[in-house]
Amino acid sequence: MIDLGVLTTEARNPNTMDLDQMTPQELVDVMNSEDGRVVAAVHEEREHIATAVAWAAEAISRGGRILYVGAGTSGRLGVLDAVECPPTFGVSQNLVVGLIAGGSDAFVHAKEGAEDSPVLGAEELDQIALCGKDLVVGLAASGRTPYVIGALRHARKIGARTVAIACNASSAIGREAELAIEPVTGPEVLTGSTRLKAGTAEKMILNMISTGAMVLNGKAYQNLMVDVKQSNEKLVARAQNITMEATGCSRQQAMEALEKADGSAKVAIVMLLTGANADQARGKLENAGGHVRMAVK
Repeated sequence: MIDLGVLTTEARNPNTMDLDQMTPQELVDVMNSEDGRVVAAVHEEREHIATAVAWAAEAISRGGRILYVGAGTSGRLGVLDAVECPPTFGVSQNLVVGLIAGGSDAFVHAKEGAEDSPVLGAEELDQIALCGKDLVVGLAASGRTPYVIGALRHARKIGARTVAIACNASSAIGREAELAIEPVTGPEVLTGSTRLKAGTAEKMILNMISTGAMVLNGKAYQNLMVDVKQSNEKLVARAQNITMEATGCSRQQAMEALEKADGSAKVAIVMLLTGANADQARGKLENAGGHVRMAVK
């Protein structure tokens, strides 16, 4: 049996010993104060996070994927980051994948026992054809989830790069991975409820990894998401706004260029900035590895 008492994420927070007697304002104030510690903890890990960003970008550029593996809150955060990549960056649903112990149903209905199987973590990576080009990111606030340990151990055997994200120092999953990211967020406001500070830290780091990897692979021009998919009315307007911001054109010009570009803001921008037609713009982008800034030089 694991002694959870040695984990900082399981310790009691001295600032919230009277949590059950606090007013709504006091509850909000103490939670806000404790959340401030998360930013500082993540800041301490920024060099390790930058390495993970570089590895994630490299995995994508060489035809691999970013694979998140976790259980409970950590698993849900991985799935959340993964499913938001296609509409934001116009990538395949198979490029960033989130695996959660217990399967997709566990996102909504907790299946806590599934996290105790290291074999399951390895098997589920095999089910999605894990290969050496992939980057596997193991997530566990406690840093000792067997499901994640099994996945990381198997990924290393396959030859995939591995990153562990935990909120306890010298974690078990950190020892299984090539790179450990361990922001120590300290005891939770509600003892052991790692969906709070620990979960916030994990979400911040995942934001950095996926966004950074996509930007490095040409999914942004300036700070605009030029590969956004126009899958609803809001995103149609966003594509127009992005094209207008990048080129200084009118909305009508943006609409016309986007129509000629088959809805691609990236292609429309290159067309408007270089005077190229849609096919020529696509060629410029291909030669530039998908980077708008290089395509318009």
